[in-house]
Amino acid sequence: MSKVKYYYDSETLSYKKIEGRKGRRIGIIFLSILGSFLAGFLLLVLYLNIPQIETPKEKALKRELQNMQLQYGLLNKKMDQIQEVLANVEDRDNNIYRMYFEANPIPEEQRRAGFGGINRYRNLEGFDNSKLIIETNKRMDILTKQIVVQSKSLDEIAELAREKEELLSAVPAIQPVKNEDLSRIASGYGWRTDPFTKVRKFHYGMDFTAPRGTPIYATGNGRVKRADNRSTGYGNHIRIDHGYGYTSLYAHLHKYNVRVGQRVLRGDVIGYVGSTGRSQAPHLHYEIFKDERRINPINFYYGHLSPEEFDEVLKKAQQENQSLD
Repeated sequence: MSKVKYYYDSETLSYKKIEGRKGRRIGIIFLSILGSFLAGFLLLVLYLNIPQIETPKEKALKRELQNMQLQYGLLNKKMDQIQEVLANVEDRDNNIYRMYFEANPIPEEQRRAGFGGINRYRNLEGFDNSKLIIETNKRMDILTKQIVVQSKSLDEIAELAREKEELLSAVPAIQPVKNEDLSRIASGYGWRTDPFTKVRKFHYGMDFTAPRGTPIYATGNGRVKRADNRSTGYGNHIRIDHGYGYTSLYAHLHKYNVRVGQRVLRGDVIGYVGSTGRSQAPHLHYEIFKDERRINPINFYYGHLSPEEFDEVLKKAQQENQSLD
């Protein structure tokens, strides 16, 4: 119950009850509300400007988030470096390796192709750092795909190199008799006088005159296809299948140094000069077949002859003289 207040009236010499004023009461209420509003506003300002007190868990999560942002930044820098190295390898792949092995370059759209279809990163959306995480994952996926494409390309280049090396090793590319062992080049590829009939006849190989027993060398890697005397006119002879359509023939041998089916390498001694079969004197008759068609052996002596030596052999081989077989 509120207390009733009185005041002393000197005129009536009596106590009178103090009556509250309605306007004053309203003013007091207004001031109270205003004061509460101002106090709340000040507290809000202080709350927003004063650093909040973080719990240990919140501090740990904040540090973890900062560390994650740092790691993503470092990861992007590393991807920049990888992208630069990969671009260099791609350039070499298209403009050096594939040109050397006569292979078509990989189209740029195939190297840079993205990923179509559904949204692959839906589960990464809705977080504070979603943009950073999604972009990094996109770069990682594209980079991984480019590396896969380049890896397959290098595997293809390695296979082409292996085949190229095998081809270069197989092609008959040296002279079957060493220059120091030669007496002379008796006859070359072309029209020559037959030593027995004395008529012009096409000579399908080259004749190398050398003493009986002079070593004869395989002119390329291959497998011995024949080593016998069962071919008219050749006497004891050897045929080597080099693969890739190449076959070399060595005729009029004194004796063999290989057997049928044997694998030989360029420079191996396969037999010795003789004069068996349709031969007028000790010499080696040498032929090269490409796809079962005889071709001029003079075009295959690039393996160990100098330009000067090759010019000399070419001049002698072009002389239209009498062959020895």
